[in-house]
Amino acid sequence: MPHKFFTWLFIFVGTAILLSLGQWQLERLIWKQSVLVDIDSKISGLPQRLPSKVLESDHKYMPVQIFGKLTGNYIKVLASQKFIGAGYRIISSLELENGNIILLDLGFIRHELASNISLNGSLNIIGNLHWPNEVDFFTPDPDQKNNIWFARDVNALSKKLGTEPILVVAKSFTPSIIHLDPLPIDTENIPNNHKQYAITWFSLAFIWLGMGVFFIYRTSVSRGREI
Repeated sequence: MPHKFFTWLFIFVGTAILLSLGQWQLERLIWKQSVLVDIDSKISGLPQRLPSKVLESDHKYMPVQIFGKLTGNYIKVLASQKFIGAGYRIISSLELENGNIILLDLGFIRHELASNISLNGSLNIIGNLHWPNEVDFFTPDPDQKNNIWFARDVNALSKKLGTEPILVVAKSFTPSIIHLDPLPIDTENIPNNHKQYAITWFSLAFIWLGMGVFFIYRTSVSRGREI
């Protein structure tokens, strides 16, 4: 009897833990959906002038309209596009009308066309302020020889190009630049896998419970045969 009691206890405790993890993921799903709605509202707002003092905590995703001159200096960040293949994000330095120099994400260019790009002249840009969180432990160091980076690190890019640590991701710009297609910010690439995680935890809970009940049933049947 004590053995059977502790077996049932083990089964129910395990099931309760797995169900609680599933519930926690549902709560995270609701939280993440509200975050994405908030980001969408910020992204799609009316473009404004660039603030005199730009802060990530206050201005991330803020829509802006700026005018500036391309300096000719840029960095290629390795990227890929569905149905297109490998290429680069082009991050250029941009001199504003007040003399400040910032980073500008001009968008995507195919790998085979990157060597022919020419970045000169003035642009009128509509875009969003952004501080991407793309660097992790597995991100390779930049290939300085070929001017290829593997993630957008605003601080590191600004030091390399001699700009302020401010990045505007272009939504559109005029005049257009041949072969360059803007990659505006959206929430499609922000992971939201909490629903799948919740389903996984709930499935494991029912599997755990089912296997536990089956184990007790088989044990009882075996003991009955012995008797």
